Amino acid sequence: MKNEVIVLAENTEKNEALLLPTAPIIRIMKKNLDKNKLIKKEVKEGMNKWLAELCERVSKKMNQKPYASVDLSAFKEAIEVYNNIEELEKEKQRIIVSLEKVKQDCDSLMRDLDRKFKV
Repeated sequence: MKNEVIVLAENTEKNEALLLPTAPIIRIMKKNLDKNKLIKKEVKEGMNKWLAELCERVSKKMNQKPYASVDLSAFKEAIEVYNNIEELEKEKQRIIVSLEKVKQDCDSLMRDLDRKFKV
């Protein structure tokens, strides 16, 4: 009987640590992973905690609005930064490519200078 109480207490603590139901999260992960990949327990728990933290951050951002209710536009504004991450990565890659071209042009000009003004 005493052991059962300890086990129940441990299970309750673990359930409280994971704020979201795990099964839907795992289904989404498996849908987007290769069929032969196994998801370790710590990854499942980590994803659950991260999603809960993300929900908290978005909620706090929406709470900054002075209105009594939260509407779809407030939600979209709060998640905008997370949706723009892919665009930011594309922009970063575009800038890197441009800088590489500038670097190549500079190297070419340096070679031209070395050739023309050899003393």
